Amino acid sequence: MSEGPQYGPNKALSHDPPDERDLKLNELLLAELKAQKNFESAEEGKKRADVLRKLHALTKQLVQVVGKAKKLPAAILDEAGGRVFTYGSYSLGVYGPGSDIDTLVVAPKHVSRDDFFQYFPDLLRKSVPAEEITELVAVQEASVPIIKIELSGISIDLIFCSLQVASVPPTLSLKSNDLLRGLNETDLRCINGTRVTDKILDSVPQSKPFRLALRAIKLWAQRRAIYGNVVGFPGGVAYAMMVAKICQLYPKAAAPKIVGRFFWLMAQWHWPQPLRLAAREDAPLQLREWDPETSFHDRKHLMPIITPAYPSMNSTHNIGPSTFQVIKKELRRGQQITDAICGAGPQTWKDLFQKHTFFTEDYKHYLSVVSASSSKSAQQAWSGLCLARLRRLIIGIEELQGSVDLAHPFNKGFDRVHEYTTDEEKDKILQGNLDYQVKETQTTDIAADVTAKADADVSFKDAAASAAEGVPAAINGSGDGTNGAATPETTDTGKQRIYTTTYYVGIGLKPDAKSLDISYAIQAYKNIVTSSDLHDQSVHSIRVIHARNYDLPADVFAEGEIRPMRVKKQKPAAKRTVSAAGLDSKQETANGVKRPRSSNGATANGIASVAKGVAT
Repeated sequence: MSEGPQYGPNKALSHDPPDERDLKLNELLLAELKAQKNFESAEEGKKRADVLRKLHALTKQLVQVVGKAKKLPAAILDEAGGRVFTYGSYSLGVYGPGSDIDTLVVAPKHVSRDDFFQYFPDLLRKSVPAEEITELVAVQEASVPIIKIELSGISIDLIFCSLQVASVPPTLSLKSNDLLRGLNETDLRCINGTRVTDKILDSVPQSKPFRLALRAIKLWAQRRAIYGNVVGFPGGVAYAMMVAKICQLYPKAAAPKIVGRFFWLMAQWHWPQPLRLAAREDAPLQLREWDPETSFHDRKHLMPIITPAYPSMNSTHNIGPSTFQVIKKELRRGQQITDAICGAGPQTWKDLFQKHTFFTEDYKHYLSVVSASSSKSAQQAWSGLCLARLRRLIIGIEELQGSVDLAHPFNKGFDRVHEYTTDEEKDKILQGNLDYQVKETQTTDIAADVTAKADADVSFKDAAASAAEGVPAAINGSGDGTNGAATPETTDTGKQRIYTTTYYVGIGLKPDAKSLDISYAIQAYKNIVTSSDLHDQSVHSIRVIHARNYDLPADVFAEGEIRPMRVKKQKPAAKRTVSAAGLDSKQETANGVKRPRSSNGATANGIASVAKGVAT
């Protein structure tokens, strides 16, 4: 191994440059990523730059408007400035078609967060033709207050930070820790994303192979459905830090070697030993940082990946025992494939990016978490709450000393719209029946959802103790002052409309499992969700329904996928009774009408009837 400079806290494992085989694999990887449509056209890239220029001009205008309203002297306003920063995939240079732009508006101290939400939306409407704005939603009462914009076809997630300075010049960098002085927790969360992204880019020896390797890893994680902090998987920033670590250890390597070493090293990393890109800083600001020596909750983290910017935090605190198992399994699969690719085996880069088998092969038992509302606006907030609390269901199942080996949440939600006439039809819909669906199912990308931006949104309070940690932005307000409630929607034909979002959890059983009873965890989850101030019984519904793999709805399978078939057994096993499972045998609705079972024989309170010997 040749010697060279050290990057990060650990010495490099190799300074060897790429050989001819590496360069050939690099060409093949680039070609495959292009075939997978992972790159955006130059025209779309120009459109993004134009949108950012508009936002920058609006930011400077905002600073002036607020300053004049507060009667600040012209001399101060002439130097006040204002600037837009980006973070996340756009700033890292790994964005693709349809990606949003994570954007931070930075203003001097005379502009408050309230000023931002009061003035910015109107300034945007006045300066841009109405047809260019297809979405403008402000959610102020959130852990990270945000304005969601779609401008000229580009999605923008806009957050705000007011620095304790009189001027924000165009040359300002956010890297200095001194800029954190006087900031409240919300401002610290908002500024953290840009500071972390900048530190990641500064930590890698070569940006070009880093970006190509990160594109490959992100595509792999998305295809294998292990992407999304809110449900317990690494998010984009965490994956970026893992790839950056490999770049530090192999500073001259080409992207294919970085990808191969990523799987090799991450699969055998001695977790919970933390992964760090930089040594912990000694800073005088006394902000709380991730520290397992002093924090009981930090010691419980399974796969800590620590942000390099002060104050350092764990970007993967949501990973639990079940998702940790899934991640390790996928890392081993990735290692096997990349070992074959780099060793001139029969497999190719396309094999690495094959779609997951979550619905087709992985499990025999699933939970359908069906959230429903009587209006679209109400459902946006309600489904966000149900998603934010989904990890509580996973934790509850994991803590049961029973037959469950793991509870694997899928990282996308399924949005459906239904119309009904009778209460019986409505109850079937709430139970997961799709007979009355009227529009094509849409999937919600949890990792990219405005309400689930957990990659850089690391709370500076104890993540495990904070009730709001990871809570989607829409939970604390719908942006319209209605707390998510709205008038029920009626069609021209007099039918009532109902909106549902379903999240799926795969249940893996232990080899010796003879029964399955997770009703306590299900009821506890429902109690947590329905005890929220957001919940309105006349508007919202939440049901958790057991389904066998052969009973899953058709729309969770892509074209060409083979749906699991029911296997006939020679000796059917005896089934448990409802009372033996500890569930309410009456299953009555609020008005006393007996609730019908779904097509798979389950009820909304849990698994009403599960065969013994389900693991066979």
